[in-house]
Amino acid sequence: MGLIKAATSMIGGGLADQWVEVIEPDRLSDTTVLTKGVKVRKDSKRGANKKGTADVLTDGTVVHVYPNMMMLLVDGGKIIDYTAEEGYYTIENNSAPSMLNGSLKEAISETFDRFKYGGVTPQKQQIFYINLQEIKGIRFGTASPLNYFDNFYNAELFLRAHGTYSIKITDPILFYKNAIPHDRTQVEIQDINEQYLAEFLTALQTSINQMSADGERISYVPSKSMALSKYMSQILDDEWRELRGMEIVSVAVASISYTDDSMKLINMRNQGAMLGDPGIREGYVQGAVAEGIKNAGSNPNGATNGFMGVNLGMNAAGGFINQASQNNQAQMQQQAQQAKDSWTCGECGQENQGKFCSNCGSPKPTTTAASIKMKCAACHAVVDLANGVPKFCPECGQPFQAIPLDE
Repeated sequence: MGLIKAATSMIGGGLADQWVEVIEPDRLSDTTVLTKGVKVRKDSKRGANKKGTADVLTDGTVVHVYPNMMMLLVDGGKIIDYTAEEGYYTIENNSAPSMLNGSLKEAISETFDRFKYGGVTPQKQQIFYINLQEIKGIRFGTASPLNYFDNFYNAELFLRAHGTYSIKITDPILFYKNAIPHDRTQVEIQDINEQYLAEFLTALQTSINQMSADGERISYVPSKSMALSKYMSQILDDEWRELRGMEIVSVAVASISYTDDSMKLINMRNQGAMLGDPGIREGYVQGAVAEGIKNAGSNPNGATNGFMGVNLGMNAAGGFINQASQNNQAQMQQQAQQAKDSWTCGECGQENQGKFCSNCGSPKPTTTAASIKMKCAACHAVVDLANGVPKFCPECGQPFQAIPLDE
């Protein structure tokens, strides 16, 4: 039993005018991965052939294969023949399998050899169509946060990812044998996606960890969909291709959200980086002061108390500034005093600070005030003014008023 490609010249009007039965795909949608072929007769709606024996394909039945589909001729649960080339085919019980691969790789014939029908007169004959188009819009979301070590923040952050991914069936025979429940004749991707989604999320965690190891910033993850697809392909494609005959085509990350703790850490790090800029820091301080004055005006305890608080805060800040200024001034005075106390050695010319020359050991020269003597106007006692003018006469105790010695 096999397929023979029908001559297109025979296709004129309705197909039922040329052949006894015509097989067409049943329900198809963008998410359909497998559907059963149903018989169509002239002047009848699509559906099962009520006049013939159920699940028996008569000799000469025509099968219509559309683009981006693979048709499987199944007999007793075993695959008898297949084709991935669009067109019309006639079922002939005495024909050998045609095995028309179409755009699929030649390696699919090896899969057919592993699962082909070995036997005898068929008992249950069915046509199945497998969708070879890219199955898009498969949603995913992380139920629990994924850990991500970011070298920029030097911290372990946690994120949640949401988006969609798409798959493509590359080995329909393997997919039919290992991924499709054999009691189903209509399968959508959602019907079989639970296990694959769990595997996908596991691979997503591995891929995101790999991006972290490669030094990617956590904020760049949404823009790295193509790189993420590549990571996912490296992790999942070999396994999915070998076990189920399908592979991942693309991954689109729609949104990345951080946990509250991670968000606080990111904001704190970003604020610290911004305040490192003097211009931004000055603007931040001025804005904070303006906000404080605004809040003081609406203080429920009275604007006066509010402004007092603002003044206290500003005075406290000013106190720090004044303290720093005083420290600066003291340091400058100390330097000035040191300059004042310096002297030059008369023996060798060395500039010194102490009592002896650091070069030759000569003592620092002493200076004596000139002796100036005046008389007290009250008692005419002679007083030496070398150490300064006294307020009171040391002899009579009266307020000192100096007069020349000759008076």
